[in-house]
Amino acid sequence: MKIDIDELSPVQRKVRVELPADTVASEFAHAYKNLGNRVRVKGFRTGKIPRSVLQGIYGEEVKGEVKSHLVEESLGEVIKERGLQIVSRPEVETNDISEGSDFSFSAVFEIKPEIEVKDYLGVEVEKFKIAVTDDQVQDALKRIQEGHARLDLVEGRDIVQSGDFVTLDFEGTLVGKPFSGSKGENYMIEVGSGHALPQFEEAVAGLKIGERQAVPVTYPETYPNKEIAGKSVDFSLVVREIKQKVLPTLDDEFAKDHGEHASLEELKASIRKRLEEELKHYQDEDLKEKIVSRLIENHAFAIPPSMVERQTRYLMERYQNQVQQTGAETDAAPPMEEARKTLEGRAARQVQATLLVEKISQQAKIEITDKDIQERVDHLARSAGDRAKSVREYYARPEARDDLRAQLVFDRTLGYLLERAHIKEVDAPASKVDESGEKS
Repeated sequence: MKIDIDELSPVQRKVRVELPADTVASEFAHAYKNLGNRVRVKGFRTGKIPRSVLQGIYGEEVKGEVKSHLVEESLGEVIKERGLQIVSRPEVETNDISEGSDFSFSAVFEIKPEIEVKDYLGVEVEKFKIAVTDDQVQDALKRIQEGHARLDLVEGRDIVQSGDFVTLDFEGTLVGKPFSGSKGENYMIEVGSGHALPQFEEAVAGLKIGERQAVPVTYPETYPNKEIAGKSVDFSLVVREIKQKVLPTLDDEFAKDHGEHASLEELKASIRKRLEEELKHYQDEDLKEKIVSRLIENHAFAIPPSMVERQTRYLMERYQNQVQQTGAETDAAPPMEEARKTLEGRAARQVQATLLVEKISQQAKIEITDKDIQERVDHLARSAGDRAKSVREYYARPEARDDLRAQLVFDRTLGYLLERAHIKEVDAPASKVDESGEKS
């Protein structure tokens, strides 16, 4: 086998392979032998069919099979021998094949770039000095309190006020005709919350239980339901019930009942600890991003376009799914061309990070065992609840476990780099950490 490899770019190779006639003849003989053992031809016993008969019936089919097998087998051998890490489907061009002649073909494909990693330990990054405050603990406690509030019927008053939770029936018409979603019964709104259109909430405030009132509402041009967007709708409203939110008292009994703590102070301490853990997680993730950015700045290398394209398609699919799930109309979201351009830049950075961290993991000899993978699968299954079985079935697939292994290697390598980074604390700008540990 004669092999020539041309470097078309740092990440693209063209391989030319020439196979001698005897190799081609041997492959043809093997193909016809297998064919004769599996087909039936009238007048001949299986396995005893003359080759000339098989050639007359299946000649072109055998040619195609021989060509495909020789390309696949020899190209695979070249890739393995030369240690080429292919990241794209080879584009193959072949010459005609005949049993008594040499056979040649060429293949163009992309490979992972050669990356010489350096100075990846002790990367200098900055971390903001942020601490959980008493106000943040109190805000989180209030959210827990709000979550355990109850709605009680209002007594001695039948007029709706701002802050009330109102159950009502409504019917809407557009130019005298009903439309999609124009009718509702026992519909609850919190008056003054801003969850409904302002005109609608303002009309409900002041209504009396049992009395019907006509209310005109003009919908904004950007309203998701295009049938009524920018149009005036006439509603007929009837209030059925008025309720008010009643908050539980924040005391030791509340802590025992809702926080499983012995006292309110113990519940506050638990909340503070959780917020501190969430803050640390946020800061660690932010530091990892900064480390990756610094490493990318210090390591210039070519990126395989096919990897960027695959990642862009993945991000585009996620973006389109998010648009659909949030109910946003396509024309209210950025144009797909604009979204793709933005996501393509993000995809390129993600590919850079993946390739760079992968190289560092190899140099640092970071490995993930089968036990590590199984533990992560078990964790994902437990978190999935009713979908645990489907999660386990998904990760029983070899390719899914390979993807999970790559993700675990990436995460562990970033943790390795974070542990060895030089972190400098600096004063933070005015910011706030909410209950989820995010800055705003």
